[in-house]
Amino acid sequence: MAYDLSGKLVIGISSRALFDLELENTLYQEEGVSAYSLYQRAHENEALLPGTAFPLIKALLQLNTMIPDQHLVEVVIISRNSPDTGLRAFNAIATHKLDISRAAFTGGASIAAYLKAFKVDLFLSRDASDVQDAINGGVAAAQLYAAPADYVSPDHQIRIAFDGDAVLFSPESELIYKEKGLDAFALHEHRHRHKPMGEGPFTELLRKLSHIQLQFRERFPQEDCPVRIAIVTARNSPAHSRVIHTLRTWNVDIDEAFFLGGLPKSEVLLAFGAQIFFDDQHDHVQPASALVPSGRVPYKSGTLKPKRVVKSGKK
Repeated sequence: MAYDLSGKLVIGISSRALFDLELENTLYQEEGVSAYSLYQRAHENEALLPGTAFPLIKALLQLNTMIPDQHLVEVVIISRNSPDTGLRAFNAIATHKLDISRAAFTGGASIAAYLKAFKVDLFLSRDASDVQDAINGGVAAAQLYAAPADYVSPDHQIRIAFDGDAVLFSPESELIYKEKGLDAFALHEHRHRHKPMGEGPFTELLRKLSHIQLQFRERFPQEDCPVRIAIVTARNSPAHSRVIHTLRTWNVDIDEAFFLGGLPKSEVLLAFGAQIFFDDQHDHVQPASALVPSGRVPYKSGTLKPKRVVKSGKK
């Protein structure tokens, strides 16, 4: 019988997001594909160090061992490497004892079409253009920033933090803010506080994580549940109310929410112990990435441009 990915949480990930391949990427950028290929062949039996997404992927794969007879998570390497140069990634997977057996090596061709072929729910990469193609194709995706130095992953728990507008929720309210300002945004959100927001690029991912979480809550107290989800947003009162009503409508229960009113997110994310943080603004992702693994969610091409930094009250 063919293996069925339906109903599983499928993570597509580039080899450079999973492992530290920055030296190799620099070689590729500066000296070209031939030099890169020769280097990968010469070093293919040398172990690669963990990359930005490694702690998250390791923790997600551990979920498969916690409920008998249920394979909840599937991880697929999706890379522009050739099959030849991709061998090093599989050798590293074996070295680190990761339960990953599927891969697509496209030999430089676009990876976008293969994401839906593998039923990918989330694509993680260090390459901005591949992430943009994924978002344009309707797949949740994030461009990962460099891994934080001295990061220590939480034991026995997955902790994922999301921004709100343009990540979990549609950018509709964001557009009002950009066009009319903070006061108009606050008034709009108060008037529509009982009206659910539209879905954003990561809504379906949140639903799948929530579904997985419910299965574990039958076996663990809430604070010890292996999956823990937070929203970390610069929204504050009264704009917080619409977030809560939207999640209720979606029948999604999150564990923690932080309405920061423009305060920095980095220290809150560190206190939460996020293994990954998703935000659409570089000005939030950059400082956060120094403390916790972080990724930027780009806007779909032709929609909003990156936002200005907000001193208080919004997002």
